[in-house]
Amino acid sequence: MKTLPRLLRLPFLLLLLPLAAPAATPSPFDGRWQLDKTRSSALDGWQEWELVISTNGTRVNLENNMKWGRTEFSATNVVDTAKSVTLPHFFRVEQRHMALYPAKNESTPVRAAWLDAGRTLRIEADTPIEISQGHAVMRIYREFRLIEGDREIQLIELHSSRSRPLVYRFTKITGEK
Repeated sequence: MKTLPRLLRLPFLLLLLPLAAPAATPSPFDGRWQLDKTRSSALDGWQEWELVISTNGTRVNLENNMKWGRTEFSATNVVDTAKSVTLPHFFRVEQRHMALYPAKNESTPVRAAWLDAGRTLRIEADTPIEISQGHAVMRIYREFRLIEGDREIQLIELHSSRSRPLVYRFTKITGEK
């Protein structure tokens, strides 16, 4: 078998390097999280909330699985910590009972960033809404904070439409249901 000429060996080895690189370390945020209702703000209109978080590079998927009786609803916000994104269907948990409805045919600009050496995910959104007086923009500020040895997340949410923050506590689900 012929060997590659010496000048071609290095470029050939560099091409194989990505195949040999170790897989990215998963974020401690990755996984399924169940709302602890006893340590959270009221979940008006819903009985259960499961949050599924997955990270891929700078992208973070936040899947919200909601239940009320036999009604189930799922919505995912995909944010990027490297750049602003625009989401056509930005999900916010309290929208069912606040009379603040998503504006039809409008999108929400969203910014995200890692804080505290990757222990906090900050999300800021300016979501267009319809109110009884017409249209407005509601500012939403969210912080997903890892706590309790990475087994719990505390979500602190501030809305320009509310005078008090919403605070939700999630526990990581281990194993299968």
